Amino acid sequence: MASTSCPPYVKHDPGGDYTNAQDRTGLTVVEQFHFNQGVEKLVKGMTGSLGNDISYTLEHFPNHHRALSAMARLGLRDKSVQPVGARYTINCYFERAIAYAPADATARSVFGSYLLATGQQDAALEQLREAGRLAPGQATIQYNLGLMYMKKKDYAQALAYAHKAYALGFPLPGLKNQLKKAGKWQEPPPPPVAENAPDLPSGE
Repeated sequence: MASTSCPPYVKHDPGGDYTNAQDRTGLTVVEQFHFNQGVEKLVKGMTGSLGNDISYTLEHFPNHHRALSAMARLGLRDKSVQPVGARYTINCYFERAIAYAPADATARSVFGSYLLATGQQDAALEQLREAGRLAPGQATIQYNLGLMYMKKKDYAQALAYAHKAYALGFPLPGLKNQLKKAGKWQEPPPPPVAENAPDLPSGE
């Protein structure tokens, strides 16, 4: 949970909600000096350490999806919950993002992936389930939920989310193959055939 060491985000200019078009008008200024491809790919910082530049980006746009992902990957790479140059812990950056933009499904999905990578399956599932609720049309989130349930050997839920993901056009067969290997795959039922509506009386 957020504490004195993880204060809530306070909006400043430029900055705000990464998913808000009006707030994003100041995004270029921040990214131009602190979040280029070298930073995103964890090659080299622009003004100092990678942690410092990613932290600066998240100070302005707390739910910047690619910056959150970069901070998570940096922590995993360096085996640190607070990479060099980062002002807060990785969990804190995600908590700030979700508190400021609770309906941002992508931020929750990225957080879920990070939690899963650090062995926190139950917490990861909680974030991914909320992301799936917020964005039922995002195939990747439904697929990742299926993978989570597969890990927990909850095959009924894994199958249900697999059907959702593939119905939404998700291209990778990994989850389907895992279910087949476990002997749990079933083809989704065919869509119901729409019956012709009966003619209504004209009232004449």
